[in-house]
Amino acid sequence: MKRTILILSVLFLMTTSTLAQTNSLAGTWMLTAADVIKPEGTRTQDYGPEPHGLLIFTPDGHYMLEIYRVTRVKFSDNDKFHGTPEEYKDIFLGMSCHFGTYVADIEKGTITFKIDSASFSNWDGTTQVRSFTLKGDELSWRVPARPDGSIPVSTFKRAR
Repeated sequence: MKRTILILSVLFLMTTSTLAQTNSLAGTWMLTAADVIKPEGTRTQDYGPEPHGLLIFTPDGHYMLEIYRVTRVKFSDNDKFHGTPEEYKDIFLGMSCHFGTYVADIEKGTITFKIDSASFSNWDGTTQVRSFTLKGDELSWRVPARPDGSIPVSTFKRAR
């Protein structure tokens, strides 16, 4: 009996510890910057001067992330099924979106994203880890380097 209680207590503590780590990020976050660090070290705005974005972490471990460049072209025919190659390219490169589940390890400073679907289809079904910093109500992380060596940096502020 004592052994059963001990095992249940350990399982309870492990579960609540994991939930506590995940829950510290739970909530709605507004994008404040979507930058990129170039291989030579310069930092520029990856999605323009005032990117729009939203990040939601649910307490039960789901997330949704959307980043958009504010100045995106409009489809000339007002029909997304009949755009020009330039329109499609501008729209695609002007956003970064994905959703799925996550686990945050506050002590290690990592978020593990299990991506269900993404605007960049190569990420569909992948698991990716981001090192993050959390300073008060500001959350930021770096995405692994792109093929050209540039490193995207996303920064969010907790919504009130």
